[in-house]
Formats: sequence, structure tokens, C-alpha cells
Amino acid sequence: MLALNTASFSLLPQNPKPFSLSRVSTFICRAFSKFPGDSDSDDSPDEIPGRRSNYSGVKLEETVDSKTGKLRLDSWVSSRIDGVSRARVQSSIRSGLVSVNGRVTDKVSHMVKGGDKVDCTIADLKPLRAEPEDIPLDIVYEDEHVLVVNKPAHMVVHPAPGNATGTLVSGILHHCSLPTVSFPGEEVLSDVEDASDDELNVFSANRSPNYDDSSVMCESSVRPGIVHRLDKGTSGLLVVAKNEHSLADLAEQFKKHTIKRVYVSITCGVPASVTGRVDIPIGRDSNNRIRMAAIPGTPKSGKSRHAVSRYKVIEKLAGGGSALVEWRLETGRTHQIRAHAKYLGIPLMGDEVYGGTKNMALSLLQPKTPPMFHGKLAQLVSQIDRPCLHALTLGFRHPFTGENIHFTRLPPPDFAEILSDLRAINTEKVL
Repeated sequence: MLALNTASFSLLPQNPKPFSLSRVSTFICRAFSKFPGDSDSDDSPDEIPGRRSNYSGVKLEETVDSKTGKLRLDSWVSSRIDGVSRARVQSSIRSGLVSVNGRVTDKVSHMVKGGDKVDCTIADLKPLRAEPEDIPLDIVYEDEHVLVVNKPAHMVVHPAPGNATGTLVSGILHHCSLPTVSFPGEEVLSDVEDASDDELNVFSANRSPNYDDSSVMCESSVRPGIVHRLDKGTSGLLVVAKNEHSLADLAEQFKKHTIKRVYVSITCGVPASVTGRVDIPIGRDSNNRIRMAAIPGTPKSGKSRHAVSRYKVIEKLAGGGSALVEWRLETGRTHQIRAHAKYLGIPLMGDEVYGGTKNMALSLLQPKTPPMFHGKLAQLVSQIDRPCLHALTLGFRHPFTGENIHFTRLPPPDFAEILSDLRAINTEKVL
């Protein structure tokens, strides 16, 4: 049995109310075509720092540095065009838009070396389609205005290159009996993750139906009424708007930081202070293009953005080799918890991108535990296949009734099993 310090949280029963499919259909279909721009943050329609909105036609004509050893062609090109995804580069190579020493190559793994001359043109984004799919959805609450879903780990929220099917959007289209929708392709932050936990300011009453801003990624058409996202590996609660009023109202609540969000994680190690407030800007990691980083100092335009997370240790696990940590967000930035956890020196267990590798977990767990548990720990850690992060609680003001409503869902079995096994070795309640 998974037990958390959730005395302050109340589980609301699932009491769906009748709603009009025709109204939902009209809204979602309009949303796909009406708002071609949105942001990856909660406060302005800016891009994620370091990422351009559209690389179509960008050209690279460069000679590989003579000091460079052999590298894959897709990797080298990605490193030379700041922010472009490797998937986009691979598509360009396969489309015959890249040549090495004057010869076109369509092999993404082609090896380049010092002295090679590379000519590359980035291909246009390919349109993607959101197909209705009969995917079981854990609907926590639903009425004619909003829908709250408990997203499982490994489900991508919206279609993206490499994740065209099995998405939450596809499940919602089927749930609401809506048709297939086409929309522009998009860049994603990482080759291995859905983009972010960022809130999305997807709708503004001041935007005209023909609103277009080339500096903003074409993403609102991707997410019908989805005001915020969870990473592919993150499980937990997410709210979906079912009409324009709800979308605008919820977006405003995210912008004003009045949405209540509580996450829980299992970390590698224990923070030096059992409670704290991390007020460190977040921007793209200059050393690793597929992740973000906490960047101390004043937020810099185009480089980093204001980000604040509060945390507290609920339990120390396995002799202090790990911890159950609660997080409350004051802002919503791309990979905010993951980047702040790494900054604190407690990467989330299972978060290979942000340092929570299997080797890191074992290096902290084994010195804190008797040898008799080492085999069990090795087996436990080897089975972790996603960051141990769960969106536990979601609270907001209902867009129509004005009532403050809160929902809580405990972590899924994979998270609960890891927590239970670590507790079985040793546990110390903190707060």
C-alpha cells in the first residue's frame, strides 16, 4: 500500500455530468484551426530559450574541424545548428538535402571526420495528424467545461515527430467522438522526451482568427484545450478545457500562478536541507542540447527564464541513499523539477537525461545499506524505466462555477513498488 502525507488532500469522487458532444466538437475543431501560435511558458508567447520556431530552409556549409574525431553525420550537424532537433536533421538527411564532400548521402549514421565539407539544408516540417484512438483514459472528473485526466507514464500528451500515435490528444478525440485532425509539424526540445511541464498560454481573447507570429511555434493546433503538459515519463493529473471560455480562463490562472500543483518524486540522495525554495532561472543546457539547466544569476533574455520550485523531504529512504520529495511549483518551465533537482544534487531516480542514472542511484544507495540488500537494490534499480515523478495534486478555480476544486491521485504501481522496496530497507519520516 502506498502511503503519502496526504492528510491535507481530499479525493473527489468521479461524478461526470452530462455534456454536449456537439459543443465540444465545435470548440476542438475551431481550436485546431484558429490559434496557430502558442507559447511554451505560462507568462508570454516566447520560445523556449535557444530554440527557434522553424528551421525550414536553414543552410549549413561548413568544414569539419581538423581536430574532430569521427562523428555521426546527424550528430555533427545537430551540434552546428543551435536548437534544431536531431530528428529534424535526420529527416533532412533522408530527404537527400545533405552532402559530404559534394556527394549526397541519405545515411544518418554516415561518419564524418576532420576536413570533410558538409552542405546541409534543413527540410520543411512535415504535417502531423492526430487520429482518434480508442485509448483507455483514467478520467478523474468531467463536465461540459473541463476534463481532468490521470495520465499514465510513457504516454505522450500530443503527437510529435517520433510519437505520432498513442497520445493523450488522440485518446481525447476518440473519447469526444471527434474526427482526425491535421496540423503543422513542430520542433520538440528533446529526442527522447515530450517537451515539457510548461503551462501553455494557448488562447487569448485578443488574438484574431488569423493570428500568426513566426516567432511562436505552431502548437495550439496540436493540443485541443490542453493548457499544460506533462513529460512523457511523468504520470499524474492534467486538466483539459472543453470550450474557449474554459481554455482562456485556465490559461489565465496558470499565468497568474494560482493553479495548485503538487508533485512527488523519488530522488537519488537526500538534499542538504530538508525544505527549501529553489529560485534559479532555467534555460537550455549549453553542454547538452536535449535538456534544460538551472542557470544561477539574473534571467537573461533568450538564454534563461525565471523559475521557482518549493520542495520538502517527506521521507529519507534506504538509509539516506534516496528520498521521497514533494514539489510545489510557483512557475512552470520546461523540465523545471528535473532541472532544479539536478541543481540540488538530487536528480530524480530513473532520470537518465538529468543525471539520475542507474549507476548514480546505486552509488548512493549501496554505501548507505547493508551488503545483504545490494542484490535487491541492483535488481530494483535495473527495472526503473522512467523518471520517478508523479503529478499528485491539481487544484484550480472552475472556469464557470468559480468553485475551487482539487483532485489527488496517488502514484501508479511502478512508483509505488519502488517506494515500498526502499522503505522495506529503511525509512525515516521527516515532515
